[in-house]
Amino acid sequence: MVAVKQDEKEGAARKAVFSPVDNRARVEAVVRRIGDAIELGLIADGEQLPGESELAGQLGVSTVTLREALMALRQQGLVTTRRGRGGGSFVSVPEVPADDRLKARLRGWSTDELRDLGDHWAALSGAAARLAAQRTEPDDLRQLHRTAEELAHTGDAAARSRLYGRFHVELAAAAQSTRLTREQVALQSEIGALLCLVLADDAFREEVADRHRALVSAVQDGAHETAGTLAERCVREPVARLVAVRLGL
Repeated sequence: MVAVKQDEKEGAARKAVFSPVDNRARVEAVVRRIGDAIELGLIADGEQLPGESELAGQLGVSTVTLREALMALRQQGLVTTRRGRGGGSFVSVPEVPADDRLKARLRGWSTDELRDLGDHWAALSGAAARLAAQRTEPDDLRQLHRTAEELAHTGDAAARSRLYGRFHVELAAAAQSTRLTREQVALQSEIGALLCLVLADDAFREEVADRHRALVSAVQDGAHETAGTLAERCVREPVARLVAVRLGL
């Protein structure tokens, strides 16, 4: 069994996952919260979720609500349940969407919608980077460093997109803002998988990795304006590439 609890500083993004959900539409909120975290790799493939009573308590919902949410997650192929000794609910990372499926999904976005989402995303990441540069200590950035390095050495496009999204969630967590972190998780569920279409390019992946490293360095140095500008650029460039792909469909 993989322990869910991690070092408090490194687990800030995960703590946002396992915090009480909104009172409205709680089943859907639990499904989205856990599903988004799985898609981003914040909860690892094969990891056992906490027991029903513990997880329901962490999310602030009843066990009945949690069971309904877990049933929906099983139907989506994101969670499997094992019975008997050593049983429980385990994460199951979905297979990589096929390229044509991703393009079909991208067709559902207009270029104006993509640009608008890019503006929203850049604003979130820019604000998170500026706050992180003002609030964090060097030891708080170990997970960001780790994710940036993983992205630099990962060959699989789907893994790259998950790491890319995770980096921006962890950046918001480094800003010590639960709201920004949750907003980043929700945003990644909208666009995260589509980044496979642009991060498959090795040269672009290297540019992104270098920019992420520079962003972490700026946050570590407390250079909040530089960090904010780099974070905005980190977002705008892949979104601009997605717009270009959309125009070519």
